[in-house]
Amino acid sequence: MSFFKKFYQNIIHDRDPDKDSIKVGGKMTPVFHGTVAPYPNFNASKDAAVLQSAINSKGVDEDVIISVLVKRNNEQRQKIKAVYEATTGESLSRALKSALRSDLEDISLALLMTPAHFDAFLLRSATKGLGTDEDVLVEVLATRSNEQIRDLKKAFKADYNKDLEDVIKDETKGDFTTALLAMLRANKDENTKVDMDKAHEDAESLFEAGENTKGVNVSAFIDILTTRSGPQLSKTFQRYACVSDMTLPKALNVELRGDIEDCLIDIVKCAWSTPAFFAEKLHRAMERHGTCEDTLIRVLVSRSEIDLKKILEEYRAMYDRTLQEDILKDTKNHFENILLGLCGPH
Repeated sequence: MSFFKKFYQNIIHDRDPDKDSIKVGGKMTPVFHGTVAPYPNFNASKDAAVLQSAINSKGVDEDVIISVLVKRNNEQRQKIKAVYEATTGESLSRALKSALRSDLEDISLALLMTPAHFDAFLLRSATKGLGTDEDVLVEVLATRSNEQIRDLKKAFKADYNKDLEDVIKDETKGDFTTALLAMLRANKDENTKVDMDKAHEDAESLFEAGENTKGVNVSAFIDILTTRSGPQLSKTFQRYACVSDMTLPKALNVELRGDIEDCLIDIVKCAWSTPAFFAEKLHRAMERHGTCEDTLIRVLVSRSEIDLKKILEEYRAMYDRTLQEDILKDTKNHFENILLGLCGPH
């Protein structure tokens, strides 16, 4: 099932796609939807010694390296890194870079970065060299919380000695730049309570800014789509379907062109269901000849402690097969094993 077919069905039936908390003892408690949890009986010194042995063994024991990396959460990996450097005098990242090759090297180094530094690395990679990877810029900024965006900006400045806003201004242009800078301001409403009057008002504003006017008032779209919460926008999309003869994504597709169209449609997708957005990303990475390994690494690493379980559920619902089945079909050897490890028990 395509993303937008599912989107349309949920708009019509007024369903809330994401439930992120449950009631425990009268209080709403966040639900853990990740696939990588803290390892019980964790011992950083023991893990550092195991990794050192695996790296220095004849031929390198990739299986041992993988089993440690995918079964420890990021906080535990940071402790292993610190102990490894203290005991060997060499950084674990440098040791793995020397020992591993290709995609396994890339994903192992990604797993050793903190989430903020990994995000900074993704945005730097998307903006350096010839051409800009607009999809990655939008993906990261549209799916991170205000705090995560603030943290990644600090990490970017620390790692590359540049302000991310300046890089975005240099590497992009027009309305697309305006939308990215709006997301970088990190002032999105994160209250999960929905204001139905505002949803109706925003739906009317979006209709007037697009379908009901000559030309398009893009700034109105950017302002609403980058500052409202996901639940608030979901209700706005439902109201829009009452105001207009078409859904908001369809209207954006008709009214806009180029990077800004893709950007705003992705923001709509993320607001409605971030797990479904990522499920579609993963499917597209493997649906044609050749596999986009960078996408598999980026999504599985960044979402493994957030909502990868929900992404796996959405993948199965949308494509009638599991993500693991497609990973087995499209990848091989140690890279396949580490991807499956991040997906958790099958």
